Amino acid sequence: MRTVIFDLDGTLADTSGDLIAAANHCFRGLGLGDLLDHAADAATALRGGRAMLTLGFSRVDGFDAAHVDAQYPVLLAAYADAIDTHTVLYPGAIEAVAQLRADGYAVGIATNKPAALAETLMRSLGVRDHFASLIGADTLPVRKPDPAHHFEAVRRAGGDVRRSLLVGDTATDRDTSRNAGVPSVLVTFGPGRDDVLALDADATIDDFAELSGVVARLIG
Repeated sequence: MRTVIFDLDGTLADTSGDLIAAANHCFRGLGLGDLLDHAADAATALRGGRAMLTLGFSRVDGFDAAHVDAQYPVLLAAYADAIDTHTVLYPGAIEAVAQLRADGYAVGIATNKPAALAETLMRSLGVRDHFASLIGADTLPVRKPDPAHHFEAVRRAGGDVRRSLLVGDTATDRDTSRNAGVPSVLVTFGPGRDDVLALDADATIDDFAELSGVVARLIG
């Protein structure tokens, strides 16, 4: 079966507000105040918790990778406690997923967010049942850009890797698709549009309304 696998953060949903809030919770706990700003740092937030902690600590003296490691579980706990305060699905995301399913595609998720958090978020948003698979950062011994992450998302969705593609928003998603030998479609409506366009994906979309046509062109 033809299969479309989606990234989550920055692709299906704008999760940056809640991620930044969780990171700032860590910084406040150390007496540093809020080191990240939603407007300025949203792109970093969508690269994950460690990226946010690294950026925040780079703005003050005396902190290093060991502090990132120590604060990461604190960040995850804070995020789990307020996972959908600010998070919203991007306009047209679920409508595009529904159209793909109606057109006979299997649909799944491959995210580097921990699986339990991804499951919680998708259920909280009321859209988990739209996806036949969900592979998180800790589902397998590897994570994106390792192609096994994509392969397993396709397999659990009941699809055929040879007729699959990955929809994402970062170099990690592009690299995952290349490593898997499948096309990539990157969305440009999140933060960092110019950076996304420079990644040389197989296709880009400015709006989810374009997705079904692009998918049909790339994998039939």
